[in-house]
Amino acid sequence: MKIKKNTFLLSLICIGALISSCGTDLPSSPSDKSDSTTLSAAESEEASAIPAVRAADSYLRASDIVLDLNSPGLQPSAESEVPVNSCGDLSVPTYLTKVDDTYFIVDCYHNQIIYHDNLSDPLYEWQVMTSEIDKGHTLASDGMVYLIDDTENNRILIFEKKDGVFYHTQTFDEIGNRPHYIIYNEATDTFYAWSSMSGEMYLFRHDPGDSRMYLTEIRRIDALSDTYVRSFTIMDDSIYFVSGIPGSPAILEADLNTFEIRNTYSVPDTMAGMIQLTKIENHYYITISTDSNGNQDYATIIRTDDLSTLSAGNYEDIYKYFIGGGTPYYITQIDNSYYLTEHRIPGHSIWRFRIANGEIMDVETIY
Repeated sequence: MKIKKNTFLLSLICIGALISSCGTDLPSSPSDKSDSTTLSAAESEEASAIPAVRAADSYLRASDIVLDLNSPGLQPSAESEVPVNSCGDLSVPTYLTKVDDTYFIVDCYHNQIIYHDNLSDPLYEWQVMTSEIDKGHTLASDGMVYLIDDTENNRILIFEKKDGVFYHTQTFDEIGNRPHYIIYNEATDTFYAWSSMSGEMYLFRHDPGDSRMYLTEIRRIDALSDTYVRSFTIMDDSIYFVSGIPGSPAILEADLNTFEIRNTYSVPDTMAGMIQLTKIENHYYITISTDSNGNQDYATIIRTDDLSTLSAGNYEDIYKYFIGGGTPYYITQIDNSYYLTEHRIPGHSIWRFRIANGEIMDVETIY
């Protein structure tokens, strides 16, 4: 009987071990299964947005190195040696942005980009980041590198910051025809640079922890190949183009990943020379330079809650909030305010304003 008892105990132990080893295959509770599915979907979405392949392993062209900041022979400049802005005003400013705690103004017709730590000091206290550009329009950064479109030279310049000083470290030549607008999209970890006269988008990336830039892809919108298009707007998985002149004036919505056209929104001839589309709250704001004949008397800012009804006149002209009479250009958001660059009105080059519940308020000129 003792032997049988020991055998029975040993069998129980083996059965218990078998059940324990299979425990991970037992169905989870409904709540556990739901949580697991949600996490997997979020991880899948993030993985699909950011390219899985390293930029250095799959690219069309690598940047030309101008300066190696890690070179033993580098003689760094002191912040006090950086040139100070010699211009007391702005000449056709196109873009204002902020990276970390630094503001940047693209001073297009002065062929320079200037920077400062606040927007209250006079312009002659700002410093010059670069004057190597010919009619540049925008600047974009991911915090490590700063990309600038050098429009008339068909180049993209890359800058890096070391000990408070910006250095031109890399260059891409032969970038389309007049690259005009560049942004960094965090969701895809990619810089998008638009060639304004050829309907081409140049995609640039760098690998984590490495500032070396690579041109990874060129996408095209054939319908815009012969049209002057000043900008684009990324919203979720769509990209919008405000098609300019010549051509049939319209706003094109395309798939961000394939650039296949999803929708075409016609606009009146008076809005043909559109500059930029910006979504703020429930409205689309559009800055306009000219009509279909290139007449700047039609320069204005309008907003609508439905792009498909623009051709029917369903929009509101809001240029009255900014005096009017000039040429409104790009709108950017910094912190809780919006900023508008403008041409043709002396002393009204950059505006600041807020929008809350559709109401435009606190409109003021800062430069």
